Amino acid sequence: MSWDEDIEDWFRRRWRSPFFGRRSFEDFNKMFEDFFKDVEKQVPKDLVRERKLPDGSMIREFGPFVYGYSITIGPDGKPMIREFGNVKPSRKPPLFGAPRLGMEVREEREPLMDVIDEGNSIRIVAELPGVEKQDIKLDCTEKTMNISASTKEKKYYKKIELPAEIDPASAQALYNNGILEVKLKKAVSAPKGRSIKID
Repeated sequence: MSWDEDIEDWFRRRWRSPFFGRRSFEDFNKMFEDFFKDVEKQVPKDLVRERKLPDGSMIREFGPFVYGYSITIGPDGKPMIREFGNVKPSRKPPLFGAPRLGMEVREEREPLMDVIDEGNSIRIVAELPGVEKQDIKLDCTEKTMNISASTKEKKYYKKIELPAEIDPASAQALYNNGILEVKLKKAVSAPKGRSIKID
C-alpha cells in the first residue's frame, strides 16, 4: 500500500466518527490533492524525473528538496538565523479564513554558510559539496558577494549582504573538501576633507 493510500485508508476508517463527517474527509482529500498539485507546478524541470518500474509502469520522482537553517550569535549578542537549501517557506492566500504556508522551490540551493566579522576583515565560510574549484564563481562589490556553482548534478547560488564595506581587490579564496573560505579586508575609509583658502 502506498503512502497516499495509507492516508486515504486512515481517513476512510474515521469519517464515520462524530468528529469526521463525509464532507470533512472530502475536504481533507481535496486539500492534499491541491497541495501536491501546487508543489508539482513550482518544481523546476531539472528536479523532476520519470523512471520505468520493472512491471513497465512509469513513476515520477521529484527532488532533491533541501531546507535547513543555522543559528549563531552575532557580535551584538543577538541571534542570527540563516536559511539554506532550495526550498523557502512562503505565504499563500487563506483557506477557510486560516493562514496557509506554501513553499517556493528553486533549482539552485543556497549553501550552508557563515559570515564572520574579524575586526579588520570579514571571513565567509560556505559548504559547497559535490562541485570542483573550477565550477565556482565568485563576484563581489564593496557591499555584496555572490557565490554560484553549477554542475550537472548540483547548483548553488547565494547573494550575501556584507556587514561592512570591503576592498574587493583584497579578496582571497580557498576551496578544499567541499568548503569554500573567502577572506575580505575591510575598506579603509580615508578622512574626507579639503584645504581651505584664506582670502
